[in-house]
Amino acid sequence: MDAFWLGVRLLLLLTAANGAPILLKRMLGDGWSTPIDFGRRFPDGRPWLGPSKTWRGLAAAVAACTVVAPVLGFPPDVGALSGLLAMTGDALSSFIKRRLGIVPSGQSFGIDQIPESLLPLLALQHLLGVPWLVIAGVVLAFLLLETPVAWAFHRLGLRDRPY
Repeated sequence: MDAFWLGVRLLLLLTAANGAPILLKRMLGDGWSTPIDFGRRFPDGRPWLGPSKTWRGLAAAVAACTVVAPVLGFPPDVGALSGLLAMTGDALSSFIKRRLGIVPSGQSFGIDQIPESLLPLLALQHLLGVPWLVIAGVVLAFLLLETPVAWAFHRLGLRDRPY
């Protein structure tokens, strides 16, 4: 049963990382929205990441996870690392999607969820001794729940797109 609750807590931490950039964007609008790739293009002519991957979003995820982690029973530095690695995974997803010709903010089931959830969990596996079965369960839960949660955020007016 402890493994189940560890998985729930880790899923909530990932949710904080995923949701914080969206909420801060809704609060600030276009303010502080410098893209991480500074608008530069890869040799294939497409953006490295795209305009929706911003320094503001990265900072929001790290800050949110740092604050939420102690509430969930994790040290703040574990939260900060989780937020950083979740956004690194999200940026990796964007990089892959750009190479595949998927437009910025375009949906790609699996590519959008797996790196964002798996990368921080792999780091936490080493730091916290998270069992592999818990990692698999959390990645699967994030994969299956992220799209309906994104749709709900869209219906509430918190997201521009339902994905």
